[in-house]
Formats: sequence, C-alpha cells, structure tokens
Amino acid sequence: QVQLVESGGGLVQAGGSLRLSCAASGRTFSTYTMGWFRQAPGKEREFVATISRSGSSTYYADSVKGRFTISRDNAKNTVYLQMNSLKPEDTAVYYCAADSPYMLGSGPGEYNYWGQGTQVTVSS
Repeated sequence: QVQLVESGGGLVQAGGSLRLSCAASGRTFSTYTMGWFRQAPGKEREFVATISRSGSSTYYADSVKGRFTISRDNAKNTVYLQMNSLKPEDTAVYYCAADSPYMLGSGPGEYNYWGQGTQVTVSS
C-alpha cells in the first residue's frame, strides 16, 4: 500500500510556471512507475507524463511535450512535474499515480494508487 500526496498547484497567468510535487509513503517508491494525469471539468481524466522506476525514461502527452518535465527523486520518495509556458487549457486537477505494470504507463486504468489531486488554474 502506498499513499500519494500532491502539492504545488495554484493560480498562475498564462505563460507562467508551476512545479507540482507528489510525495509517496512507504519504502518501495523506487519500484513504481509513476505518472501524472489531469482532469478538467466535464472531461475525462487524461494522461500528462510518466517516468520509469529509475527515472531514465520519460514519456509525454503531445499537448505538453516541450513545456512540461517529469522527474523523480527516489531518495526523497517524490515525483515532480515542472510546468512551463502554461496555457489556459492546462487548467485542471492534476493527479499523480503509482504502480503501473509497464516501464512507462499512459493509461489511467494501469495504475493502482492515486493521490487526491491538486488544482492548477491558468488565467488568460
């Protein structure tokens, strides 16, 4: 069992930056593929980014590629999402997820554990 707690969300103007963090409990964080997803009002949860257990491999949704960077610090049991050049369409609740069976996981159904989410609002 692992618990995930996201932080770092907030209100930012278009073109600005935010850094989300997701802290995980437990001793097995380094064995989990991690992912970030987001859900806007009235829309389905969508994939944002994923990172392999060691952090050596990453994969992004086309909509955020070149603007967002996922990283992890296994010593701190934390995964990050650096978001630059934010756009109003990035507004959503952002969730981190843990424990996909794949090296990189882009499907929400693949993950066993989810955080409670953190709101990101980008104003135009």
